[in-house]
Amino acid sequence: MTTQHGLSETAGRVWLITGASSGFGRTLTEAALAAGDTVVAAARRPGTLDSLAAEHPDRLVPLAMDVTDIARAEEVVTEVVDRFGRIDVLVNNAGRGLLGAVEETTDRELRELMELHFFGPAALTRAALPHMRARKSGAIVQMSSMGGRLAFAGVGAYCATKFALEGLTEALATEVAGFGIKTLIVEPGSFRTGFAGGDALSHTAVLPAYEQSVGPVRQGMPASDGHQPGDPVKAAAAILTALDAENTPLRLVLGNDALDFITAHADAARAEARTWEAVSRATDFDGLAPAAP
Repeated sequence: MTTQHGLSETAGRVWLITGASSGFGRTLTEAALAAGDTVVAAARRPGTLDSLAAEHPDRLVPLAMDVTDIARAEEVVTEVVDRFGRIDVLVNNAGRGLLGAVEETTDRELRELMELHFFGPAALTRAALPHMRARKSGAIVQMSSMGGRLAFAGVGAYCATKFALEGLTEALATEVAGFGIKTLIVEPGSFRTGFAGGDALSHTAVLPAYEQSVGPVRQGMPASDGHQPGDPVKAAAAILTALDAENTPLRLVLGNDALDFITAHADAARAEARTWEAVSRATDFDGLAPAAP
């Protein structure tokens, strides 16, 4: 098959992965290459991928992209489709952490994180969907976190962005399933990706009032770098397994810690709802039959 520009389409899947220079993005890029696929690896510093590109000159294409440059989304998708004929898998992976209490977080810090974790992925998703709908195939992978389902002190801003991305994607899944497009939200726990180390983790200004609640998180997360229980290579393999499954899950939880926290949080939410059930049900107009669950 040829593209509209007369180029032969590549064999295997074609991936577009953001934040591909490190962490999950890099590991997933390597896993896709090992599977015989082609990867367009988007990164702010694409030169960090030169050695990997040299090993796979025909199947790895580093590409400069800042996900927060919304206008660039259409350009990147067009570049990939023009070159390879399609995008089979879009992975919105680029991201970073931010530690700080809600009161400590400035409007600018919150908006910048939302641009990176929500508006950027949303723009790329919108840009890729027309091509996937036309082919009646494709997959959108949103790299979220266990923090996309629950939040705790010190990570309110980060979790807010992931909550937003998961909400958008949950709706998207029902909208595009009829076009043969899969949607996968990945919810990792603590993995050795470099997320908590070096310059990858940002901190807000510190207010002494929050030392007791946020202080342990501010100190503990950087200290955990290199000691996290999760293996990124196994995570990448799990993502490929989920994508290859006949019934790909909407959410894929990765890691024992994430599974334990998420299930405990769901149990607590259910228990709270049952505790307040009578109050909740008493707010409809009198005489109406309860809605079916």
